[in-house]
Amino acid sequence: MVTRDAPRFPSSKVMTLEAAASWRRTVRGAVVFTNGVFDLLHPGHVDVLDRARREGAALIVGVNSDASVKRLKGDERPIRTSSERAIVLAGLEAVDAVVLFEDDTPIELVRTLEPDVIVKGGDYSPETIVGADLVTERGGRVVVIPLVDGHSTTSTIEKLRG
Repeated sequence: MVTRDAPRFPSSKVMTLEAAASWRRTVRGAVVFTNGVFDLLHPGHVDVLDRARREGAALIVGVNSDASVKRLKGDERPIRTSSERAIVLAGLEAVDAVVLFEDDTPIELVRTLEPDVIVKGGDYSPETIVGADLVTERGGRVVVIPLVDGHSTTSTIEKLRG
């Protein structure tokens, strides 16, 4: 009989906003922030996260709650629960902290965490990134990372539906 240890999740990376703010104050160097739904993690997500992490000393990822995703994407989303999405993201080497948020935008996370750099994928422009103005007002940077062609959660869902 083969026995296996119970799966271990990097749950210490999944934090409340208060815990993340406290942790953020301990980081030496630039703190990078990005956010999203991250429903079905794909190569485009991983590319943006890896490249975002290279912009500073630590990467905090804000993840929309299930209720927020439903409001933004419709009743058929999310596919994965917020807890599942947070655990998957926390398992990535590039990600240092994950914070769930209930609002439709991450503006309160940006206000509270005060990142030095805010990053989004190429489907955004600096003018459309929520919180970019707060970051630049404090002397921070806004980075837009080009998308990897052919990868999106919507196209993956459509393929699965056949």
